[in-house]
Amino acid sequence: MTSWLSSRAALPIFQKQLLPWKAELRDQAAELLTEMNNYHPDDVVQALDRVAFDRHAGFHDGVRAYQRHDYRRNIDDVPVIWEDGSTQIYDYGVTAPNKDAQDGEIILLVPSLVNRGYILDLNEKRSFARFLAKSGYRPLLVDWGYPGPDEVNFGLDDYIAGRLVMALQDVADINGGPVAMMGYCMGGVLALAATLLDPAQVKKLALLATPWDFMAAGPTQSRIAAAFAPSLPHMLAIHDVLPVDVLQSLFASLDPFMMGEKFRRFDKMPTKSAKARDFVALEDWLNDGVPLTRRVAADCLIGWYVENKPAKGEWQIDGIDINPADICCPTITVIPESDRIVPPESAKALFDVLPKDLRTELHPSAGHVGMMVGSRAQKSTWVPLVNWLMQ
Repeated sequence: MTSWLSSRAALPIFQKQLLPWKAELRDQAAELLTEMNNYHPDDVVQALDRVAFDRHAGFHDGVRAYQRHDYRRNIDDVPVIWEDGSTQIYDYGVTAPNKDAQDGEIILLVPSLVNRGYILDLNEKRSFARFLAKSGYRPLLVDWGYPGPDEVNFGLDDYIAGRLVMALQDVADINGGPVAMMGYCMGGVLALAATLLDPAQVKKLALLATPWDFMAAGPTQSRIAAAFAPSLPHMLAIHDVLPVDVLQSLFASLDPFMMGEKFRRFDKMPTKSAKARDFVALEDWLNDGVPLTRRVAADCLIGWYVENKPAKGEWQIDGIDINPADICCPTITVIPESDRIVPPESAKALFDVLPKDLRTELHPSAGHVGMMVGSRAQKSTWVPLVNWLMQ
């Protein structure tokens, strides 16, 4: 609908040659205008409407095909070895083909609070956690779970200084010494903070598509958050948590046309194909989001996206400044080149402030999610990370 209405509104402006174009599109725009001048204006409007309605129908059909698809995630072979409130840690060491590898060096995987951790174990073919196990490590995956009675008043201090640091200490005891920790997206920020709070427990730190400077790529994301901010207190006065649907709409607003495009592509895929099943698996994960508690929602949406506290050096956890320059273990930042959720400039700002003698960077040619579960993820992200761990 947005595409159609904006196109309708732009049409007369375009016909009067008043519509600004990006430099790389000017020649195509000029050719289009010349071609359109050969037709009656009413015919052009009708053609535009037909295209818009065809696209809407394709989107609708794609959504229906997704809802009807028979794929269901059915991976339940991983035991829980640690639990506190709604937070659990899964032991992927048991998935290693060699039983000796079940006693391998522990890697603690930390996902975002907003999304479920199984993006790192999407299915048996696209599972970074299982790949680590096959490589001789013992991956332990944090699953924050849905905020329950124990977490309803949690802020980032509670999740990091409480849950994550406590888990990190217990995991280090199991390992017999400090462990490597990998944080994905928001999980990277949490892992970074936990490392600074208890550096003795972390021997290596990997920050995967981790945001830091929320203004580095321009004000787009902060403008969206700022526009939403006035309604946040009213919404949180009604709900104990910030609903998943609100978070989904904020993510969708970063690329409003992507939703229609991906479902139109899906509608054309053979239903039983591996590609279609991978699409459904990923879409199920995207729609299996986790609501944020009141305090975490304010800390992140306002403190990070609007006030940019991390990059300004104003973000604290448990009274301690979270300054990446104070990291004292080898650290790798993985910065996907086509990331729209965490712009590369935001993640690069984090790399730039890490100690020069301890930092490494990796730039896979992928997007935010594709870097972990895409068809080239193993070659471009998984293998380089394992090579870095082995150094």
